[in-house]
Amino acid sequence: MMNNNNNPNKLDPQQVVAEFKDIPPMPNVMLKALTVIKNPTTGIAELAKIMQIDQAISTKTLGLVNSAFYGFRQQITSINKALVILGMMKAKNIIMSLALKQMMTAQGSRELWEHSIRCAVASEILAKEFKVINPDDAFVIGFLHDIGKMLLNIKNPLKYSKVRYLATQGNVNLVDVEDSQFGTNHCVLGALVSKKWQLPVILTNCIRYHHDPAQSSLPSVCGIVYCADRLVQAQMPTPLLETKVMSKLDFSIQDPVALRETILAKANIFLKEMSGP
Repeated sequence: MMNNNNNPNKLDPQQVVAEFKDIPPMPNVMLKALTVIKNPTTGIAELAKIMQIDQAISTKTLGLVNSAFYGFRQQITSINKALVILGMMKAKNIIMSLALKQMMTAQGSRELWEHSIRCAVASEILAKEFKVINPDDAFVIGFLHDIGKMLLNIKNPLKYSKVRYLATQGNVNLVDVEDSQFGTNHCVLGALVSKKWQLPVILTNCIRYHHDPAQSSLPSVCGIVYCADRLVQAQMPTPLLETKVMSKLDFSIQDPVALRETILAKANIFLKEMSGP
């Protein structure tokens, strides 16, 4: 990492977050869904009622359930039946993907939302394979790992556009470019936002360290998101997975290029069903 002690652009991450008092809260439908899921006395019927209020969520959920992503043989025509088959946690992840779409695209970019979807699906697939975290939890972490990019974009859209451009030139580390331009980076800011939203500690930890899992108290969990993030990049990183990072994890990937192709094919099905108005 670059030394920012003498950086005139340096910002206090806490101050940056404090300046964004108008950061939109989690969408209402997402908050309601989380409330239902956390309450042991409620169930699928209550979640179905929440989803049915939002026609777009209902329609896209049914589209996804009937897509090749899940591969169910029987046509599912009702939200209640879809939730019975999916389970409440997977339903929550679909709601999150759609409920945060408008915020992520408006405050960040369409590219940010699409990358978040791909990383979420990749994280879920890797979690199923390596069993270091519940796959449904991995989906959430993968989806929210880059949430800090929204703050940098809100702070100065032109400057962050420059950051994104610079990061595509050669094999430049995005976090280093953010630090050089803003004095902080999306990992630090994303973790602070996660705390402000009172998200689980494990999520905050992975947001903070997904570019450097060895610094985390949960390196292999963060490693799932690190791998997912790199595997779904539009421009394949070189190397695809860094040996020094992978050596600190409790799992290994023998053929990351082939895995990347498999993950992207699956993620693009999910993304296709979630896209549109």
